[in-house]
Amino acid sequence: MAYSLAVWVTLWRGNAYLSCWLDLWISWFKFPVRRLIVGLIAMTVYTTLMVYLLMLAFQWVFNAQWPPEVIVSNIKFSLLITLIISAFMHARFFLANWKKSELDAEKMKNESLSSKYESLKNQVNPHFLFNSFNALVDLIYHDQDTAAKFVKQLSVVYRYVLEQQEKEVVPLEDELTFVKSYLFLEKIRYGDNLQVHYSVDINALLTVPPMSIQMLVENAIKHNIISREEPLTIDIRLEGSEYIVVSNNLQKKQVSANNSTGVGLKNIKARYQFLTNKLVQILEEKDHFTVKLPFLQIQAE
Repeated sequence: MAYSLAVWVTLWRGNAYLSCWLDLWISWFKFPVRRLIVGLIAMTVYTTLMVYLLMLAFQWVFNAQWPPEVIVSNIKFSLLITLIISAFMHARFFLANWKKSELDAEKMKNESLSSKYESLKNQVNPHFLFNSFNALVDLIYHDQDTAAKFVKQLSVVYRYVLEQQEKEVVPLEDELTFVKSYLFLEKIRYGDNLQVHYSVDINALLTVPPMSIQMLVENAIKHNIISREEPLTIDIRLEGSEYIVVSNNLQKKQVSANNSTGVGLKNIKARYQFLTNKLVQILEEKDHFTVKLPFLQIQAE
């Protein structure tokens, strides 16, 4: 009994310390094969040596003789038991760390997605200011009184931008109210050459990403000719309870790189990819350009 107790305590504690020591030098995750081979060799050498030394010690203490076949048998049995226990402990270690790795990977993925989405939201603010200031520059050169009205209304509109930029979705009614305020700015510039028609029954349960409809209207104004001879008409309508549709007659103009941030539709599509599996639908025909934005939240009352 004393011999068995000494063997199992020595092997249990010794192999545990040996395994921890090897983990410091050879990583299971970076070099699994090397760690396994080195671990097996170290375990075999340590177990064999300790069993043999303990048997010699007990021979000397009790003045007894162990037959060679008993020594070999004890070493083999000890190696087998140690191997089984080690396999169990390593399997447990792998499962625990695999689960932790999965959780860490998922956490990092979520943090990465969150960071990317925040970056997309932060693009909207400069995009709005950039285009608004470009419009203001044009007005300043041609009509300073109108430019002053534009600045005053711009401050009101920009308040909405600041209030909504941290939100993922906003009610359709709020977004359309903002669009109308924004269009008041554009009406200062274009007058009756810009026509916008609404065919929307407001439903408080329908939501969209903030400034998504406004960006579509803004893109239509920026990329199309607007004049008395060629007025721009924008239609905003519902398509059932699934989509808000923004379409305009197509009369493209060249937009210089200095007057474009390249955000627009790319930003809207990317934000939708983070928020839903539904796709933004874009249809360009010979004389019309249409974008359908799916609603992100439709709840039953």
